Amino acid sequence: MKVLKLVLGIICICLAGFIIFQSCAAGVVDAIENKGGISGASGMFVSLLMIAGGIVMIATRKAEKAGGSIAGIVIFLVAGIIGFAGAGIFEDLKVWAVICFIIAVVNAIAAFTVKKKDIV
Repeated sequence: MKVLKLVLGIICICLAGFIIFQSCAAGVVDAIENKGGISGASGMFVSLLMIAGGIVMIATRKAEKAGGSIAGIVIFLVAGIIGFAGAGIFEDLKVWAVICFIIAVVNAIAAFTVKKKDIV
């Protein structure tokens, strides 16, 4: 699970850079259309949360307690909810939201499979 969390954390940080560029483009289109769309800003929040979640996954991959995994669950669930709620013209945001939910499930599995030390 340590290697999986490391790899997913790195992938999240790299994907967040791609999402930022897409969100900037969606924000420009939102501004040009002048319809009051929020998909560009929502994408920015999703990308920032993915960066934060990736850092948490990398930093807590060797943790013996479930606190880091629980923080990852919360971060990625919030990112997924924002992604689905804010997808307007930026339809790719739904894809990134699904990826966030999948990573939240991975963090939930990591939280429940933490080895507990025997206290004697």
